[in-house]
Amino acid sequence: MVTEPYEQAATEKTPAVRLDPVAGTLHIQGCSIPENADRFYGPLYDAVDRYALHPAIRTVVEVDLKYFNSSTSKYLLDVFKRLEDLHAASASSVVLEWRHAADDLDMKEAGEDYRALLEFPVKLMARRD
Repeated sequence: MVTEPYEQAATEKTPAVRLDPVAGTLHIQGCSIPENADRFYGPLYDAVDRYALHPAIRTVVEVDLKYFNSSTSKYLLDVFKRLEDLHAASASSVVLEWRHAADDLDMKEAGEDYRALLEFPVKLMARRD
């Protein structure tokens, strides 16, 4: 059983999000400074939980944020931890591709922090803007 894709369009304060259960991909891109992080990330939690019932063999999470606030960092970690459970159970091979501008040391460091906290591969990928 395949769940429907989950999509959320970007705004000035929230990132574009697309979870494609068939391809096994989750894309989060843009800026994440929502006024109500629970309202924004709650539906993504639900979508990831539905995906976890019938995940793809491989799950690739691509995060390409220009900026995010401290509440977003907690919500992202919660999303990643849900996927970590899939990885630990060998239900899906999960990898996080953390994209950052080559000269953005704060975003690179955030990716390194997630790498230290997660039990699946985290690839830091510098992009040239």
